[in-house]
Amino acid sequence: MAEIIHPFYESHRGAMEAAMCHRLDLAEAMLRECAHLSGIAGIRQEVMDEFEIVLTQMPYVGGAASRMSDFFMRLIGFMAISRVLRRHGVSLSVIGEIERETYKAQLLTVPEAERLASGRQFMSSENQALLREQATQSATKSHQKEFPEDFVYDFVEPGPGDSFEFGIDYKACGFCKFAARHGDKDILPNICGLDFDAYATRGIHLQRTQTLAGGASHCNFRFSRLPTD
Repeated sequence: MAEIIHPFYESHRGAMEAAMCHRLDLAEAMLRECAHLSGIAGIRQEVMDEFEIVLTQMPYVGGAASRMSDFFMRLIGFMAISRVLRRHGVSLSVIGEIERETYKAQLLTVPEAERLASGRQFMSSENQALLREQATQSATKSHQKEFPEDFVYDFVEPGPGDSFEFGIDYKACGFCKFAARHGDKDILPNICGLDFDAYATRGIHLQRTQTLAGGASHCNFRFSRLPTD
């Protein structure tokens, strides 16, 4: 029996596949020069075939009502890239470098004004209020029962002497759950490494000193605005 893609992800499938093709375009030179791979057309096809598998494995965490759905849709494709490169004998460190540089290049194709506006919206008091609300919801038994593969997190207010504007402590990570379920634990840290550029390109400084993937009790995200020129 063929595996089924959740209808929510199926409705976004075209955009997700287009983003994957764009990433592979941007990664091509590094695949040749850093990973020392040839037959790039074949590698691309392997990645897209693996992405089809990943799409069927993606957990549903609430669709448009959940901010974490966007995290899955933007980043889960890197699992497919990592799996294929790992099978071709590329080291985890090189895989991580290729994925970070590729993702940064892709993010920078968005006009700067649009990126910075997105960053200001993320840091806004209105979004912080939404984050508080969703953090509280994520920790409820009813939510965890309905969406067991979702993230669980706390909103963190700055204390006296803190330089960050607000923080998020992730107590449970959807990517960690995904990796544990599908045998991807070794490539998980590369997914974690994408966060810094994702925020920096939007004018946000992310400070994080520990992760669940690294064995900590939680991921400690702390956010502040980068200085403007």
